[in-house]
Amino acid sequence: MISVAVIEDNHLVRQGISALLSQSPDLEVVVAAGSGDTERLRAANPGVILLDLGLRSADSLRLTQKVRRELPAARIIVMDLLPVHEDLVEFVHAGVAGFILKDATLDDLLRTIRSVAEGEHVLPPPLTSTLFSQIAREAIVQGRPAVLNSVRMTPREREVIGLIADGLSNKAIAVELRISPHTVKSHVRNIMEKLALHTRLQIAAYAHGRDEAEHD
Repeated sequence: MISVAVIEDNHLVRQGISALLSQSPDLEVVVAAGSGDTERLRAANPGVILLDLGLRSADSLRLTQKVRRELPAARIIVMDLLPVHEDLVEFVHAGVAGFILKDATLDDLLRTIRSVAEGEHVLPPPLTSTLFSQIAREAIVQGRPAVLNSVRMTPREREVIGLIADGLSNKAIAVELRISPHTVKSHVRNIMEKLALHTRLQIAAYAHGRDEAEHD
């Protein structure tokens, strides 16, 4: 039996993941919480911790480091929508054993949990940021994303979209706009929710497609 803790501040997502995992006979959800209470985690002693990378109530990287110190036997899997290279590097260095996208299939999630519990490391391949803009433009050629041009964006969100389209990382955007990386992540998530997009590539493709439409 693999004991699992789910640390996710979105109540619906947290309850949904917990319910799905509980249907597997080899998994037991021992903690489902919106924040990383290490005392509660120590008491439950989970073998695997599913941790949301973008917790609003805490710095997920610092929480990862704290959990690794206080529960060294626990294996941490980070969950996120955005496979940003620098985030992956920081979390790998902090001792994360796995990474799963929130739009992954249930089978992928179960496979990742079981693999990590057995001692494997499950991480996505490094992102080649230098090819980002070229890939985004290729996505436009193959088929423009189906998004509504009427979606309301704040001026700051439009700035972030433009910088993502230029291939900038969250940290680079933070420097460019003189805001914190955490604030950039919040803007990116808002953009993705408004546009019903799932990856930075789709945001960039949307931006390039919008620019081409404006110049037609």
